[in-house]
Amino acid sequence: MLKAKFKENGIHYRNWTVNGDTRGVVLIVHGLGEHCERYDEMAGAFNEAGYSVASLDLPGHGNSDGQRGHVDNFADFENAVLSLYAKIAEWYPDIPVFLLGHSMGGLIATHLLLEHQQKFVGAMLSGAAIQSPQEPPAFQVAIIKMIAALLPKAGMLTLDASGISRDPAVVEKYMQDPLVNKGKLSARILVEMFRNMDECKHGAHTISLPIRIMHGSKDDMTAPAGSQLLFDTVASQDKELKIYEGLMHEIFNEPEGASIAQELIEWMDSRQ
Repeated sequence: MLKAKFKENGIHYRNWTVNGDTRGVVLIVHGLGEHCERYDEMAGAFNEAGYSVASLDLPGHGNSDGQRGHVDNFADFENAVLSLYAKIAEWYPDIPVFLLGHSMGGLIATHLLLEHQQKFVGAMLSGAAIQSPQEPPAFQVAIIKMIAALLPKAGMLTLDASGISRDPAVVEKYMQDPLVNKGKLSARILVEMFRNMDECKHGAHTISLPIRIMHGSKDDMTAPAGSQLLFDTVASQDKELKIYEGLMHEIFNEPEGASIAQELIEWMDSRQ
């Protein structure tokens, strides 16, 4: 019997399983600083539509082990997601798997597709961190790289949570959540994010699976232009780009979130 929650090798895993036959599985990769339990409401909507959901707290996030706001190598995130995929293949043999990534999770998901897209029947990206709203000048990037080489765990900046949603209650809940990291991000994790952004931009032309790319037009944490670039670059014949006018970073936690979840269900239904 599947456990709803468990921890293995320092990683916290979470399952939301449907009652009855599973039509498909959605593997969710959360964003920077947050954790998988923040997707409970969306998982419930997917369950009602017949889709089981599996997620995890990335290393250094939520209930998983690791230093908050830091990672030695971005591959640590990707390997954790692949470990979850291996478990899904055991739990739900021969069931189609969809990949859903938000923000930094969207960056991780995109990078994962460069080598592992054959594992999934489709991908959905929300506010993917493909491009920063304000690209730092080359000299600043060079300084951060130098600090990352000498003091990789040195704290560099904090995220401004006010930009996640137009709903003040969502922002307040985020700020009061003890599992959300509100401390500084390390020099190393910033350098790793820049490197993976570049690799995704240069490798996106190899992505050919069905893909739905979404972004809020008022997102000031990740750039909608990055989603446009990704849409323009991927080789997928079946691709969609939806820019939600007026929405901020966490489109699933905006007042329109329930209707967006329904859009994803309909998108998955048509790709079974």
